[in-house]
Amino acid sequence: MNESFKALADPTRRQIIRLLREKDRTAGEIADFFNMSKPSISHHLNALKHADLVQDERKGQFIMYSLNTTVLEEVLGWLLELTGTGKQTETESKSLDGKQSRQNMHSEKEDD
Repeated sequence: MNESFKALADPTRRQIIRLLREKDRTAGEIADFFNMSKPSISHHLNALKHADLVQDERKGQFIMYSLNTTVLEEVLGWLLELTGTGKQTETESKSLDGKQSRQNMHSEKEDD
């Protein structure tokens, strides 16, 4: 997930994700929205691909880029958990339950 956050830290990459949210696009179509060189756009796309936020698929002579919504959902889920508004995984829930039980036992012993 660290690679995802690293990739999302860049405003250009976040804008690319917004564009791909609308529809799949080629690198050239993405580049049309920016005032930068095509190699720079390619660098950003590669960073997004490395973080598994974007997938590419060859269609004829073009490469189409699309969002990998699974990874985005994982990142969003983690952020929601962090704010206390998301669902905990079963493992995290059990882990927290165990910690709370140990804390309760510890405070009960102090009361004695």
